[in-house]
Amino acid sequence: ILPVLLSAQVVRITDADLVGNQSYQWTKDNTYVLDGLVFLEEGGVLNIEGGTIIKFTDRADVGNPSALVITRGAKIYAEGTADAPIIFTAEADDVNDPTDLGPKDNALWGGIVLLGRGITQKSGNGEVNIEGIDLSETRGLYGGNDNDDNSGVLRYVSIRHGGRQIVSGSELNGLSLGAVGCKTVLEYIEIYANSDDGIEFFGGAPNLKYAVVAFTEDDSYDWDEVFTGKGQFWFSIQR
Repeated sequence: ILPVLLSAQVVRITDADLVGNQSYQWTKDNTYVLDGLVFLEEGGVLNIEGGTIIKFTDRADVGNPSALVITRGAKIYAEGTADAPIIFTAEADDVNDPTDLGPKDNALWGGIVLLGRGITQKSGNGEVNIEGIDLSETRGLYGGNDNDDNSGVLRYVSIRHGGRQIVSGSELNGLSLGAVGCKTVLEYIEIYANSDDGIEFFGGAPNLKYAVVAFTEDDSYDWDEVFTGKGQFWFSIQR
């Protein structure tokens, strides 16, 4: 369990705080709280230091939860270490207390979404809206013809207690990968207590190595839409 620095400041983030063609640095001396759907748009780069904690509001009063979406052409570099993982979790989660939220505490926020320009195919379409985000939101589109696309790095990352619905009947996975390319690095990823799938691949060719998915209500791992990536060293335990 990663200790929270007592001096950590809370930095609140909304969609307006991340824009395209800008670079951002999130550091472990702050706790970041995302409120609502937050999109990093094309050309944007989000760097997250190892040991950083990112929390998400549940927005139960307005009906739609918080989530982070890295859109096509944007990149995230969330590079934790074994001793200093990066944690994405619910605002209610006290990461210092391993007993406050358990394997049945899920759907407290949305999830993490990476969108790329890889090859996908759904009902004859090579450009698709990601599951769980309203069809009117064009920033939720993924797909193209570049399976070598690069969405950045997720390494030593823990994603906890997500899976809330954003649109009726369509929950977010812990980690959704929409047509992500093989140049993206996905290693040492943990999904814990998610309401929908743990990790789902929608086309593309991302490779996932060293993954743990624990206590999801749906599939631990799911893939469709001509996903052609590779996987090695995957573990799952169902509820």
